Amino acid sequence: MQYRLLAIDDSRSDGDMTFLVLFLVGLAVGVTTVLFGFGGGFVTVPIILLVDASRGGDAVRIAVATSALVMVVNAVIATVSTRRSILDRLRGRQALFILLAVGGAAGAGAALFVPDAVPRWGFVAYIGVTVVDLLLRPGFLPRRGTPQSAGNVAARGLPDALGVPIGSIASFLGVGGSVMTVPMMRRSGMEMSGATSLANPLTIAIAAPAMVVAFAFGGDVIAGTGLVGTVDVASALALLAGAIPVIVLLRRRPPRIPEAVHSWAYLALLVVAATTVAVTG
Repeated sequence: MQYRLLAIDDSRSDGDMTFLVLFLVGLAVGVTTVLFGFGGGFVTVPIILLVDASRGGDAVRIAVATSALVMVVNAVIATVSTRRSILDRLRGRQALFILLAVGGAAGAGAALFVPDAVPRWGFVAYIGVTVVDLLLRPGFLPRRGTPQSAGNVAARGLPDALGVPIGSIASFLGVGGSVMTVPMMRRSGMEMSGATSLANPLTIAIAAPAMVVAFAFGGDVIAGTGLVGTVDVASALALLAGAIPVIVLLRRRPPRIPEAVHSWAYLALLVVAATTVAVTG
């Protein structure tokens, strides 16, 4: 009897510690949502891989699906609190949003049935290619004499035709849309703060259908304690508990960050996320 009570107490202690760690990570998720438009994907996938590592190969699918839930909630809050003058840059882009949603649903569905190594190493490979591209191809990192516009530049660097591939890749890997949309908008002449702010409504279009697919069909692929479909709801709520207050605070009092610092920090975060997923593999 004493052994059983001790085991229960240890279990509760482990659960409390996991919640605390996820809550603290959620604070970082809130920061990345506001400053980089990530919505949580780049942070959520690595941390859920660690939390659900005991589930084996299913951990990747759970991480991707849980990331979608976290991204939807965070991106909605960030979008609602974004200035109307910034959101107007996406006016008239209904076709882009529809195609992003179609791609988001398709990518999430595909992620349920492929071997776990595909989204895991796809995540690492895609970010690696993106980092090299951002470093070598001009337009993302600010150059002397070519400052980004701080005016009302439309998101013209995002052709509607790319909606499906962007949505598919983003939801399949669990990264949200910012890794593709932010560089594209930057190369169209948009400042970093505007591009990362617009990444949030674009992320909603991708992650919302991906979340629905994970909830509705994930249970047919994975069954486990604490899962709704393929979503680890408890972990998602712990992350959101930390992220939401940070998003609200930073939206009310946005920090002023130099373009160069903002761009290099974005790049550094990509490297950290890819490294974490590679190590957990």
